[in-house]
Amino acid sequence: MKRYRNKPALVAMTLGALVSYQSAARADDTADEIRALRAQLKRLESKVNDQARKQKETQVQIHDVARRAPPAAAGSMPSGVALGSLGGVAPTGLTAVESSIRGLPVAGAPSLYINGVSITPGGFLALEGVFRDRFIGADIGTPYQNIPYGNVRTGYANEFRMSARQSRASLLAQGDVNPTTHLAGYMELDFLGAAQTANSNESNSFNPRIRHLYATVDQDDFGAHLLAGQTWSLVTMSTKGIVPRQENIPLSIDAQYVPGFVWTRTPEIRVVKDFDKTFWAALSVENPQTTFGGYTTVGTTAATLPSTLVFNQAPPGGSLFNSLNAVSLNHMPDIVGKVAWDPTFDGHNVHMEAFGLFRDFYSQVNNSNHDVAGGGFGGSVLVSLLPKQLEVQFSGMTGRGIGRYGSAQLPDVAFNWNGTISPLQETMLLTGLTWHATPDLDLYAYAGEEYQNASYSDIVTGGAVNAFGLGNPQFSNAGCSIPGSTICNGNIHLIRQITGGVWDKIYKGSFGQLRAGFQYSFTQKYSFQGIGGGAKAQENMGLFSLRYYPF
Repeated sequence: MKRYRNKPALVAMTLGALVSYQSAARADDTADEIRALRAQLKRLESKVNDQARKQKETQVQIHDVARRAPPAAAGSMPSGVALGSLGGVAPTGLTAVESSIRGLPVAGAPSLYINGVSITPGGFLALEGVFRDRFIGADIGTPYQNIPYGNVRTGYANEFRMSARQSRASLLAQGDVNPTTHLAGYMELDFLGAAQTANSNESNSFNPRIRHLYATVDQDDFGAHLLAGQTWSLVTMSTKGIVPRQENIPLSIDAQYVPGFVWTRTPEIRVVKDFDKTFWAALSVENPQTTFGGYTTVGTTAATLPSTLVFNQAPPGGSLFNSLNAVSLNHMPDIVGKVAWDPTFDGHNVHMEAFGLFRDFYSQVNNSNHDVAGGGFGGSVLVSLLPKQLEVQFSGMTGRGIGRYGSAQLPDVAFNWNGTISPLQETMLLTGLTWHATPDLDLYAYAGEEYQNASYSDIVTGGAVNAFGLGNPQFSNAGCSIPGSTICNGNIHLIRQITGGVWDKIYKGSFGQLRAGFQYSFTQKYSFQGIGGGAKAQENMGLFSLRYYPF
């Protein structure tokens, strides 16, 4: 009976133990939950702080962009004047180096905004110098065809000159009709004009000397582009697409660039169609001009074409032209068609071009007009071997009557015995390498040449052989290596050059940019074979440049 009397106590003790155990378990669970909540709270606090930091960074970036952006989009500011930075996408790679050295206005440049139209200055102030081991008598642009043969006495003297005339001033005006239609105008001048020798052969020298003066219309919806005015010919290679101010111009200090470089700066009308900014097609009509070469001889004595012929090689200039210089007979523009492609292969940017050129040469003989066709084809390729560090390029052109388009300025045509003209077969080749060694240092090297084939005819009159054309073997080179001799025909067959240089950015900051450049070049000139063999001349040149870019 005692056992049963203790049963309620036992049950009470068991219940008490269970309650105590459950209370302890609940306490442990509550502690775990508190710890988990605290950890989650810390994670939330960290995420909130991170979001606040990112928001602050975004606000700083927005403020910086707003500070550098134009004061108002074109068309949204009906009136007023303000200062700001030029909008758009800044160039990269070789295009950026080209733009910087040429002093072109680019995105981020300081601009004046008048009623929504941006006006951006550019250019540079330069002091440059050239040393030549054979006297030519030229400024900072070298006339390669004038490198003297051994019969020219002054060719045994050195030449050193300094010049500020390659300094440039430019102005870019841009305005947006709407978000997809853009208008622009660009003007660039230098001081290399020489009024008494002004001509339209390759780059006109009328004063003030216009390098570029053109207007453009770009329509993004259709990928259509129009250019009207004076600028680089469509045959000139580019660094990307077919876009003004993205031409691939040699980085040389010499204002005549490099033999083998294909170019003119001439008035033109150009239309371009781009396909997703990757493939481009263009057509241009450009101002014509004809250059003449060769001459006629009777035996060893210089003479003109027979007096029975009435012809006009190059009539003198008239109204608004220099009357001391000739302008050629031309009645059709030069016509250029071009395609370009900008693919990327395994991270390497590539730019490829191909073009064709049609020319018409017009002459008058015995009161009859004569037309003869000329032209050629060519192209270029630019490859980024090491992205943003090393580029290699190849370009060339071949055809008949294309001498005007080369830096060596070999002639377009020569005369036949009957007074008609014959376009000369010519080939131009250029290769180059550009290394961006550091953000402030760029090195370059080029090798190029231009060579022509002979075109000639002979006629016998009274037992004497009359020789005509270019590169006629009847022409005498017997005195080309004798100082002071006048017996030296020396019709040019080949001009070639190797050159290299460096551009160093000494300063870049709020007060503009200061660059120093150095260049060395070695040039050779060869004549056709004639009586006494062939003639040869060469020129070593060293050039320097110190340029200040205010904008």
